Amino acid sequence: MKKYNILIIILIATAFIFNACEKDWLNPAPENQLVVTDSTFVLPENATKFVNACYTNLLTWEESAFSWMGVASITSDDADKGSDPGDLGADKDQMDAITYTSTSLSVGEVWKGNYQGVSNCNQAIANVPKFEIAEDLKNRLIGEARFLRALYYFNLVRCYGEVPLVDKVLDAENPDDLDKANTRVPVDQIYTFIEEDLNYAISVLPAGYDASNIGRATKGAATGFLAKAKMYQQKWQEAYDLTEQIINGQVGNFALVPDYSTIWREIGENSTESLFEIQARIGLPVAAVQQYCSPQGVRGGQFSFVGIEGRDTSAVGGWGFNTPSEDLFNSYETGDVRKKATIISIGDTLFDQVIIVNAANQHYNYKSYVSKYLESYNGNDDRTNKNVRILRMGEIYLINAEAANELANTPKAQASMNAVRNRAGLGNTTAASQSDLRMAIWKERRWELAMEYDRFFDLIRQGRAGEVLRAQGKSFVDGKNEVFPIPQSEISASGNKLTQNPGY
Repeated sequence: MKKYNILIIILIATAFIFNACEKDWLNPAPENQLVVTDSTFVLPENATKFVNACYTNLLTWEESAFSWMGVASITSDDADKGSDPGDLGADKDQMDAITYTSTSLSVGEVWKGNYQGVSNCNQAIANVPKFEIAEDLKNRLIGEARFLRALYYFNLVRCYGEVPLVDKVLDAENPDDLDKANTRVPVDQIYTFIEEDLNYAISVLPAGYDASNIGRATKGAATGFLAKAKMYQQKWQEAYDLTEQIINGQVGNFALVPDYSTIWREIGENSTESLFEIQARIGLPVAAVQQYCSPQGVRGGQFSFVGIEGRDTSAVGGWGFNTPSEDLFNSYETGDVRKKATIISIGDTLFDQVIIVNAANQHYNYKSYVSKYLESYNGNDDRTNKNVRILRMGEIYLINAEAANELANTPKAQASMNAVRNRAGLGNTTAASQSDLRMAIWKERRWELAMEYDRFFDLIRQGRAGEVLRAQGKSFVDGKNEVFPIPQSEISASGNKLTQNPGY
């Protein structure tokens, strides 16, 4: 039997049933039922199921859970491994110290999760045109799939640099397809592909949906991700123009919500702050991110309550990984409301009146906290109703500010940064020179987006990862750790056609 790497495994993830209730398009189809006849292309609703499978991948362990925390957060100066000293989380100690290798679990799972997402999207893009459905619906569905494919490739290019560009459903028996799956292409070629997908999505996606379709990719989401991709390439004018469209309401109704602390609560789901978030659903069947909250939950917690009779002395806990670092905790300006909204500390009283009396670690990620009292909690710590915010207006304003500053538009850079600062309870920036503003904007990104899986990649694109991370005792090697290693399992499965990144 031939052995193939993950790039050429062709499958459709579990399809989702599309119903008329809010979030009900997240309902998975029944499993283990015999299919007597193949009605795939006969039933028009199956076109939507192909695209729903592209979203399904966002819910998986490999895509959005423990390994992603290790790669995108624990590596940074914002987070520590956490948990108990003896609990390594497979390789989270390596991610924290930046001593990971090509065989580290997190490195392999992030590769696998994102390429599975690419595969699902390629299936949808190839098959949706086969259905006899309205042309505008067909274009919209393809636009959603291309938006998600761009998202998966954005993760891949930031993590691994040069990667194989798989733009179609592959045939494992076709030598040309095998070459495509095992040939890495330059980073700028990957970004060009991402931009093409996002520009198409912008051209066909709606500005918004009714309640039955909430959470699907919109024109604003695609515009925001394109702006972010432009920022990573230092295409400042384009990043500025795109974020101006969002801020000025040209691509949808988006705005900073007044209360920063509500963004990650259930009441803050799909608000005007949010351009795109992973939709989670509890109930039967469950369609939630597999173990997003539990790895980051309070470990060994002891709890009490303020003025509430009849409650038990428990709260939703977890494994205690990906804990906010003391460096992040101490970095905030006095009066910044984002500190308390981001970091749980022993002794704190949370929004549901839970008091953290004691725990294994001093700090925890508040943005992943689930209340068993004031939110929809089903008793399943591993599969909760918590949406994961991926792109929001706080970041759009800061992309706009950074782009404006690089274009020497000081007043605009200050105004956009001040919009974020003022919401945080801080006064206007005093930074005026381009270099001072640049550093001030980078600090604002750290505080605004703390524990949201961007800090490590920000330090890389800013060209200061080695300086910052070595100061925190991490073994960052310049010229090596700007990208992660290509998983050795993929290199071996390719017959060594896939090449390794320098230094690994």
